[in-house]
Amino acid sequence: MERKIKDNVIVVAAGGGGIPVYGNNKLEGVDAVIDKDLASSCLAKSIGADAMLILTDVSNAYLNYKKPKQIKLTKIKASKLKKHMNHFPAGSMGPKIEASIDFVEHGGKKAIITSPENAEKALKGKTGTVITK
Repeated sequence: MERKIKDNVIVVAAGGGGIPVYGNNKLEGVDAVIDKDLASSCLAKSIGADAMLILTDVSNAYLNYKKPKQIKLTKIKASKLKKHMNHFPAGSMGPKIEASIDFVEHGGKKAIITSPENAEKALKGKTGTVITK
C-alpha cells in the first residue's frame, strides 16, 4: 500500500554529503558542500510541513556552548535567535540554526533541534530547542 505525506507519516530525507558534480558529457567534481540542514529546510518548506526536526549530538542548542556562562535554549523566536548567530559556528550548530530560522520564516510553525535519543520527547515539547516565528 502506498502511503502519502498526508497520511500522517514522518518523512526522513535530505541527508548531506555526496560529491557535487557538473558537466554534460563528462562529470567533473566541484568544490562545494551539500548542506543537509538547509536541504532539509528546503524539502520541509516545499511539502508544506508544519514542523521540522533536526537531529544532532546534543539535546539543545546553547549560547556560550561549553563556556562558564552556557545558556540552554529551550523555546526561542527566530527574530531573537538571529541576534545570537555569532554563538553558532559554521561547521557545527550554525547551519542547523540557519535552516531552522529559514524554515519558520517561510511558513513552518516550528523547528526543533535535539539529539536522536530525545526526538520523541522533543516532539511532545519536553526537551530540545524549539524555534518559532
